[in-house]
Amino acid sequence: MTDRTSAGVRAAILGLGVNAALVVTKIGAGLIGNSYALVADGVESTLDLFSSLIVWRGLRVAGREPDDLHPFGYGKAEPLAAAIVAVMLLVAALGISIQAVREILVPHSAPAPWTLGVLVAVILVKEGLFRRVSDVGSATGSSAVTADAWHHRSDAITSGMAFLGILVALIGGPGWERADDIAALLASGIIFWNGTRLLRPALADLMDRAPDAELLDRIREVAEDVEGVRRIEKLMARSVGTGYRAVMHVHADPGMSLRDAHGLGGKVRSTVRATLPRVLDVVIHMEPDEAGVPDPGGVSPSDFERH
Repeated sequence: MTDRTSAGVRAAILGLGVNAALVVTKIGAGLIGNSYALVADGVESTLDLFSSLIVWRGLRVAGREPDDLHPFGYGKAEPLAAAIVAVMLLVAALGISIQAVREILVPHSAPAPWTLGVLVAVILVKEGLFRRVSDVGSATGSSAVTADAWHHRSDAITSGMAFLGILVALIGGPGWERADDIAALLASGIIFWNGTRLLRPALADLMDRAPDAELLDRIREVAEDVEGVRRIEKLMARSVGTGYRAVMHVHADPGMSLRDAHGLGGKVRSTVRATLPRVLDVVIHMEPDEAGVPDPGGVSPSDFERH
C-alpha cells in the first residue's frame, strides 16, 4: 500500500470513530428533544458512517498489487467508492426531504432549547473533521477521500440548518414549530447538490478521465529531458485510484540498436516515475525519429506494421 493510500485509510478510520459517536448523540438528542431536524442530521451521520466504511474498504482494495486476475491493478476501486458515497448523499437528501415534508404537514411541539448546544458541538466537530480529511484528499489526489470529506461538510451544513430552524422555532413561539422541519428540507437540498457535485468526477475517473494539462505537460517535460530522447510524439494518461498510468511514444535516433532503444525506454519510465510519484506506471513505445516522414492522421508507420 502506498503512502497516499495509507493516509486515506487513516482519514477514513478517523471518520468512522467520530461518526459512530455522533450518530448516537444526534438521534438520541433529537428524539428526546423533539427535533426532527436533529434526527435527520443523525440519519445523515449514519450515512457518513457507512460512507467512511466504503471509503476505507475502497482504498484498501485500491492499494493491492496487480495480480493475474487484475493485471492493471485495483485502482478503480477508489473512484467506485467515491461514486457510491455520492449516491448515498443523493439518497439521504431524498429521504430527508420526504420526511421533512411529512413533519411540516403534521402539527407538533417545538424542539427543546438544549438541543441547540448539541448542534453547536456537532458543527465544530464536523467542520474540523472536514478540514482535516479534505487536506488528506488534496494531498493524495483521492476522489474517495475528498467525497468523504464533503460528506462531513454536508453533516456540518445540516447541523447548521437544524440550529437555525430550532432557534427560529424557539424565538417565534407557538405557530413557528415547523421552522425546524423547513430547515431539514433546506438542508436536504444542499446535501443533494453536494452529491451531484461529487458524483461527476467519480464517474469521470471510472471512464478513464485524463489528468489536468499541467500534469501531462510535466510528464512530457521530464521525459524529453532524458538523454537520448529527441521528442515525445504522443502522450496519454488515465486515472487509476490515487495516481495515473501513462502511455507515450518516444522518438529517438533511428540508428539506435534494439537493445539501446529498450534501455532508453526503461530509463524514461523510471525517471518519470521517480520524478512524479502520482504517475504509477508508464508504457513506452519507441519510435525512430525520421525527419520528413509523414504521419497520416497521427498514426505512425510502426502502428501499421503492428496491425
